[in-house]
Amino acid sequence: MSKFQVLVVEDDTPVRNLITTTLKAHDYRFITSAIGEGAVMEVASHNPDIILLDLGLPDIDGVEVIRRIRSWSNIPIIVISARSEDIDKIDALDAGADDYLTKPFSVDELLARLRVVQRRLALMQNNLSQEAIYENGQLRIDYASGCAYLADQELSLTPMEYKLLCLLARNTGKVLTHKYILQNVWGSSLETDVGSLRVFMATLRKKLEQAPISHQYIQTHIGVGYRMMKVE
Repeated sequence: MSKFQVLVVEDDTPVRNLITTTLKAHDYRFITSAIGEGAVMEVASHNPDIILLDLGLPDIDGVEVIRRIRSWSNIPIIVISARSEDIDKIDALDAGADDYLTKPFSVDELLARLRVVQRRLALMQNNLSQEAIYENGQLRIDYASGCAYLADQELSLTPMEYKLLCLLARNTGKVLTHKYILQNVWGSSLETDVGSLRVFMATLRKKLEQAPISHQYIQTHIGVGYRMMKVE
C-alpha cells in the first residue's frame, strides 16, 4: 500500500529486524542505521520520507539526533524507545519529534502511527496546510476571515481559543507539547501558564465535541501536550 521510504535507526538487532520485516510486509521501502551519526548521514544522502528513531544509541543520544536533523529538515520522526518517563517524551517532542512510541510496542500500533504520519504528509504535499481553508471532518477554518465552523455553524471562539485551534490544525496528527504551545501562542513557556492552557483547551474541546457531532478532534496526552486528530 505504500512506496514511502523509512529510515530505521535502531541498534538492537532483534528489534530492528522486527521493524524492517513489518515494513517489508506492508510494502514500505527502508534503510537502516545502528548509530546516530550514521542516521544523520543517511538522512542527508537518501532523504527518507519518515524516520523511526531509537533514543538509546551507542554513539550519541537520539534526542541529539533529532536536534541535528531538525536544524535543516522537517522529515517526520517517530521515536521508538524503552524510555517511558514523561520527561523523556517531552524532551524528544520538544526537540522536534512528531510522535513517541514506547517499547514494547505492537506491530499494529506501529503501522497505525505510520499511517497517521502518511496522512499528514499527504496534506502537506497537497499544500492543504497553506490553503485559506482548513477542513477536517465537519470542522472548517477560514484563515482569511478568522472564523471557524462546525457542521457549517460558526463557532463562538475567544481569540485565545482560535489561536490554539489554528496551531493544532496546522500540525494535524502531531503531538504538540505544553512548552511548544505556550511558546507559539503565549510567547513564553512558564510552568505557571500550563494551568491556564488546560482551561482554554477544556473550553475549546467542549465547543468542538458538542452533540450531535461528538467527534474527538483534540487528543490529550497527559503530562505531555495535545494533538489534533484527523477525523474522516
